[in-house]
Amino acid sequence: MKNHRAFQQMLQSAKERICLHAPEKIAQKSGAVFHETGSFFELQSLNQKIRITYPDCIFQPQIDEWHKLVILHYLDLADGTVVSSQMISFGALKDGLIRGSKFDRDTESMLQKLLAGKTQEQICEICKSLGAEFVKDRADMCAIFPFLPHYPVWLKIWLADEEFDASGKLMISKSADHYLTVEDAVTVGEILLSLLKAISN
Repeated sequence: MKNHRAFQQMLQSAKERICLHAPEKIAQKSGAVFHETGSFFELQSLNQKIRITYPDCIFQPQIDEWHKLVILHYLDLADGTVVSSQMISFGALKDGLIRGSKFDRDTESMLQKLLAGKTQEQICEICKSLGAEFVKDRADMCAIFPFLPHYPVWLKIWLADEEFDASGKLMISKSADHYLTVEDAVTVGEILLSLLKAISN
């Protein structure tokens, strides 16, 4: 219950911070659309179009609580910086040396298990079901997930061969620090991995 209360406090604090900004400014900096009629934000997150009412921050459709928190933090922190196409590891984020680097290591292990035994076509379908598009890359496959309007996440995949098992890495934009903290970034990665795992099972 203690952790639940702490989370609810974080959620409430995030909602209160949204009210400190003019909704038009939030929309301008975050890439969300603000609808004055009805007073709500609309944005795309992966394969879902999400509405968040202003100022009470009610989500439609209902999504995971951590996903809600990340979106609220994004709307609060977004500064409108142009999204960089340069990919970096989570460990390379600001203050990411410890938390981000650990996530990078854990992710590689999780992706190895998730990709095991799957064909290229199966991997492609799993990624596309979350709104991913594939881009050219030195890796065998590279999917870009539109987690939030200015917050892409890349999944680089090396397919299995005679010598090595399939492997993967999650990467993030060099501009990510302008939209979320490293803790939020790790949460984004965890949400994405959880969804990929659920779809692939």
